[in-house]
Amino acid sequence: MPPAFNEMMGQDGAPRPAYSELQKWLSELPANELERRRTEAEFLFRRSGITFAVYGEAESTERLIPFDVVPRILTRSEWDLIRRGLEQRIRALNAYIKDIYGKREILRAGIVPEDLIFQNPAFRPEMNGQQVPHDIYVHIAGIDIVRVDSDTFYVLEDNTRTPSGVSYMLENREIMMRLFGELFSRHRVAPVENYPDELLATLKSVAPHTANQDPTVVLLTPGIYNSAYFEHSFLADKLGIELVEGRDLFVRDGVVFMRTTRGPRQVDVIYRRIDDDFLDPLAFRPDSALGVPGLMSAYQAGNVTLSNAVGTGVADDKAVYSYMPAILQFYLGEEPILKNVPTWRCREADHLSYVLDNLEQLVVKEVHGSGGYGMLIGPTADRATIAAFRAKLRAHPKNFIAQPTLALSTCPTSVADGVAPRHVDLRPFVLTGRDAIRIVPGGLTRVALQEGSLVVNSSQGGGTKDTWVLDS
Repeated sequence: MPPAFNEMMGQDGAPRPAYSELQKWLSELPANELERRRTEAEFLFRRSGITFAVYGEAESTERLIPFDVVPRILTRSEWDLIRRGLEQRIRALNAYIKDIYGKREILRAGIVPEDLIFQNPAFRPEMNGQQVPHDIYVHIAGIDIVRVDSDTFYVLEDNTRTPSGVSYMLENREIMMRLFGELFSRHRVAPVENYPDELLATLKSVAPHTANQDPTVVLLTPGIYNSAYFEHSFLADKLGIELVEGRDLFVRDGVVFMRTTRGPRQVDVIYRRIDDDFLDPLAFRPDSALGVPGLMSAYQAGNVTLSNAVGTGVADDKAVYSYMPAILQFYLGEEPILKNVPTWRCREADHLSYVLDNLEQLVVKEVHGSGGYGMLIGPTADRATIAAFRAKLRAHPKNFIAQPTLALSTCPTSVADGVAPRHVDLRPFVLTGRDAIRIVPGGLTRVALQEGSLVVNSSQGGGTKDTWVLDS
């Protein structure tokens, strides 16, 4: 694997222009000052209750996501490239989902295999021919991006169902502004704190035609035992909307209502953080106690907007990802601004043969996997793990894709013995409304805290950073 691109330091050993002030500031800091501020940041996170649960651990213990106090910095020109690429990608994703549940022209053209859609567990036949308000399916996307050199950004994954993490982006910025005011004073950093306003404007813009001029928006959560419950309550508070559970809503005559102390109130837009399976026990899992009976009938009648739409998972599995350049070309007639990672689809015999012969050099992922689970990183895996994956691939090749091991870029990170480079990715949040695509500058930078590790997921020990886009 080639050496990783260092976002802070150039090959000549001098800091890149965007990082020059940060480098100077770091050199002026007293010994142990970063550690002192990191401890203070951890205290503030604990006091605010910003934790997550890791399922499968004993009692699903609540944890803090480690926070790195050294910011990641992007120039305005770098961000403008990313922003244009994100806008392009979300337009294509929405066009693709509309087509899959509508005319299916891309299937008739033979660009995407039919079985990849119809055998996809995220495909929802209930959405066939369903009109959604303003033809927008993905209102909130979290698109994961990695960088490999000064000019090249790859999309690693499209999250089009219920993407999480934006509360960390907002809290990271707030903590940094409280603890590092003198560092902010040396930079012109583009704001992210307007994200809740942008999100609310987006949600109101996609209200159904039956809604009044000031639509009622709620956030639907599975409840306090969900791993992302903090984010649900945080966002509802920031947006000034009601945080509801399924039992707080009911459907009457094809309309959704919220129970309030003043009687029923019609709901126009539901920002749902519940998976499709659990939304409506009359339409999906009959044993779901989390959803709202009859919600799909109100949705299909056009009386409520679900954000994101039901069935958006057909666009974000890792096999469909491999067709994104062709999907972009088909719907937009454009080449991708943000590259796709080269991908071998193990469902194809020649791809499978190559992957089996080169497992030690590849990253292998489950098509429907997430959170860094079920993944093989060949260069760091032992023989037994590689052998186990080889058996899985032979038994169920359709379940896997493989990619080259990318040399993810590194950013300066506070570690036990000072500051050192660690691998990072970036999750910007893309909001698509009836009137505009909105993207606050930056996003959630995730960092692999272990030296040499490429796994940034919080569930696998990764941390987060504040992401600064310089206004000048």
